Amino acid sequence: MSWGTELWDQFDNLEKHTQWGIDILEKYIKFVKERTEIELSYAKQLRNLSKKYQPKKNSKEEEEYKYTSCKAFLSTLNEMNDYAGQHEVISENMTSQIIVDLARYVQELKQERKSNFHDGRKAQQHIETCWKQLESSKRRFERDCKEADRAQQYFEKMDADINVTKADVEKARQQAQIRHQMAEDSKADYSSILQKFNHEQHEYYHTHIPNIFQKIQEMEERRIVRMGESMKTYAEVDRQVIPIIGKCLDGIVKAAESIDQNNDSQLVIEAYKSGFEPPGDIEFEDYTQPMKRTVSDNSLSNSKGEGKPELKFGGKSKGKLWPFIKKNKPPPPPPASASPSAVPNGPQSPKQQKEPLSHRFNEFMTSKPKIHCFRSLKRGLSLKLGATPEDFSNLPPEQRRKKLQQKVDELNKEIQKEVDQRDAITKMKDVYLKNPQMGDPASLDHKLTEVSQNVEKLRLEAQKFEAWLAEVEGRLPARSEQARRQSGMYDSQNPPTVNNCAQDRESPDGSYTEEQSQESEVKVLAPDFDDDFDDEEPLPAIGTCKALYTFEGHNEGTISVVEGETLFVIEEDRGDGWTRIRRSEDEEGYVPTSYVEVYLDKNTKGAKTYI
Repeated sequence: MSWGTELWDQFDNLEKHTQWGIDILEKYIKFVKERTEIELSYAKQLRNLSKKYQPKKNSKEEEEYKYTSCKAFLSTLNEMNDYAGQHEVISENMTSQIIVDLARYVQELKQERKSNFHDGRKAQQHIETCWKQLESSKRRFERDCKEADRAQQYFEKMDADINVTKADVEKARQQAQIRHQMAEDSKADYSSILQKFNHEQHEYYHTHIPNIFQKIQEMEERRIVRMGESMKTYAEVDRQVIPIIGKCLDGIVKAAESIDQNNDSQLVIEAYKSGFEPPGDIEFEDYTQPMKRTVSDNSLSNSKGEGKPELKFGGKSKGKLWPFIKKNKPPPPPPASASPSAVPNGPQSPKQQKEPLSHRFNEFMTSKPKIHCFRSLKRGLSLKLGATPEDFSNLPPEQRRKKLQQKVDELNKEIQKEVDQRDAITKMKDVYLKNPQMGDPASLDHKLTEVSQNVEKLRLEAQKFEAWLAEVEGRLPARSEQARRQSGMYDSQNPPTVNNCAQDRESPDGSYTEEQSQESEVKVLAPDFDDDFDDEEPLPAIGTCKALYTFEGHNEGTISVVEGETLFVIEEDRGDGWTRIRRSEDEEGYVPTSYVEVYLDKNTKGAKTYI
């Protein structure tokens, strides 16, 4: 099967067919190119999608990704990013292995096709030239033969005519001979040209054209094979990334299988656990039984409207109020208990048994607790003003412990970093001492001193937070079930009590009170008992202060001061930036510690100055 023998007369059709083949190849290149653009666009969209749902750094979303479900989702996003990368690989491989290669081959194919058909046209032009020569020789031979025949007829006519002179007859005879000789020469020339043409024509149809068409056939077959190979490469490029894409999908499945609902539930507990114990049961207060009191009991209280008892302090001035309340100032939230026996928000505290009111009143009046319940109000006020306590005392115990632990870990990392830097500087200084030409050892002294100071400062800071952490960990109740049962047994054997507001625990709004060892217990008599009094026992002054700047106390619980004014200090700064002062018995409140210069009495904690 050869185009040279089978298609010897289809030169024009072969020319059209080979051009169509090149157009098909260019169309396939365009198809692959558009496929690569789609792959790149798809990969870009996948990457944008993955980036869109990635957690933002230093945001709340980043904290949420500690849950296993969120970690699995993050793994899915990362796998999709890798999945997008494989589509980019497809695009790159198709571009380099198919598009670039085929584009170069098309250019070579066009040049080869042009050369082959140029040789074919040249052969065609040569055979056409030979054919024209043959036709010209043939016409000349035909013309000369006709002229010779006419000259012969004219000679015969002149020779037969008796009226024509001999000279005219001779002339006609010579002309006939000349024409006949010319016809013979034309015949010989025509015969020679015919033989030459036949030879050229044989060479054209049996040698030149078959060779040219054979080259064109081979060129076309190579194009077809090359196109088939490109299609195989097209499939192989896709097949090469299938294992990696499969691994990406396996990673998504593995991430999904790693989701642990129990672990997520535990993380929720750790994130929102306050450390408080749930309140105990509230005992039933039976108001239907008539209250039988002695004369001394009745002297201490009289009935409110509707028969509800109103309790008053006997022997105390009107200025002596329930110690939890301050006049014209909202009381701090009721402290939450660290044991089930305390009821933070309940209507009243449970009592094991009924006792005469006079006994409870005398018990309360004989106790002299050290009250610092305004610390709770101060911390609440600091939250309103937007200041976060350094010791995280505005948080529940468990959350505070976590924050303190996190702060301690951060400080330890910074300390280690500074220590490493100090060691490096020390080593460099030793090298300079051994090799003075490398540098001046004294130039590192300033940096070494600065780093050492930073280390010492960070260690002091870490010790401070570690002390707070140890304090919090010592206060947190045991969380085991056995401890809960033991706590319940203890509460059933002892009368539940509510400590003074200065007890060491935290109220539901996040404010804390003072140490338990410095206060005594006070039993709560009734849910609205604190509403029956108008003022509290004034706290003793622990020093004086001088206002450095003018402060306008517009917020609740604050007091206005004028620059240069001297006032009494009744509660020092607890680390939240506020100091409690008093101008008179009826006018006291909080001012920023940085606004005053404080002088504490020597018999308290030693003189301190805050500037």
